[in-house]
Amino acid sequence: MPPAVPPPGGTPYPLLRRPARRREIRVASVPSGHVYVRHIHASDGSDAVTLLPDPRPNGAPSTSQQWWPPVMLDPGWVRANHRAFDVYHLHFGFDAQTPDQLADLVGQLRRHRKPLVQTVHDLRNPHHPDRRAHDAALDVLIPAADCLITLTPGAAEEIAARWGRAAHVLPHPHVVDEPALSRPRGTRAGFVMGVHAKSLRPNMAPLPVVASLARIAAALPDAVLRVDIHPDTHDPGSRAHAPDVVAGLRALAARDRLDLRVHDYFDDDALWTYLQSLDLSVLPYTFGTHSGWLEACHDLGTAVAAPDCGYYAQQRPCHTYRHGQDGLDEESLEAAVREAYEHRPAWRAHPPSRAAERQALAIAHRALYEACLP
Repeated sequence: MPPAVPPPGGTPYPLLRRPARRREIRVASVPSGHVYVRHIHASDGSDAVTLLPDPRPNGAPSTSQQWWPPVMLDPGWVRANHRAFDVYHLHFGFDAQTPDQLADLVGQLRRHRKPLVQTVHDLRNPHHPDRRAHDAALDVLIPAADCLITLTPGAAEEIAARWGRAAHVLPHPHVVDEPALSRPRGTRAGFVMGVHAKSLRPNMAPLPVVASLARIAAALPDAVLRVDIHPDTHDPGSRAHAPDVVAGLRALAARDRLDLRVHDYFDDDALWTYLQSLDLSVLPYTFGTHSGWLEACHDLGTAVAAPDCGYYAQQRPCHTYRHGQDGLDEESLEAAVREAYEHRPAWRAHPPSRAAERQALAIAHRALYEACLP
């Protein structure tokens, strides 16, 4: 049975004791609805932590799937609602905020004696082709935080080197819920490799990876390469339009080198079914830090080949290849694929271990909030 905690390469939880006080702690979490945020808290409410719901921006329809900057990032929201929460916990969503706006936010939290907890998910933002804006935001937030959390030892070391701050290392919780978490994978012949290019985030360079995988698949008995991509990459009116990538994928598909599928976003059930249809999911990233996709694969028993940029290999067991902004090392990618091909089935999360990990995370977060309260 795989260990529940810590993850490979991780460090022990810093705070696993149950806090003596059990009063409710109200947390303004940015955001609160994200799966990561939900799963660092106890499913039965035993941690006595209550998350404020994400306020809907003015004018945003209730059915909208569009991303909106979180309302809680507005210093005016903190000023008007500071009596409604005890701790402010920042995760994601500050991409559109300037350093001055973030400094104003920090100022409001200080004025009302509200501790700032920050989980540093991204040391390099996967949505920003230029790192300077995200670096500038972190230069405001990380020095100001009363408590820092991150997901891997490597990220904690980078935080210490860049800002002289210590961060608690707490692993990413499960992404997949029951019953899918325990659903058997089933058996099938062949070996299916998959690359999901989504809407081509700036940190993705799928075409060199896919071209290399097509060559590798041709040399492996019963290997198939599946590539998925969203239709906005084909639309000249979309910001995601990528005619060179689309043309390259179509050319490979026309030569029967891959199975190309163009479709809209998967909902959760469709995504879990897709991931379990793969033996290996290859992440075509050239920069980044951590990955929820990798965690979902771990939950479902799908092997992952992750690039050596960022700290993916410290999250969960995975195969690693060399890929970054200076290009792709094809030999390392082939070695990763062959290792996954020869060592099937993949290592999979044990549901009771994931449940125990979630409970430990809830205890640790509760204790950190307690330690921050004035």
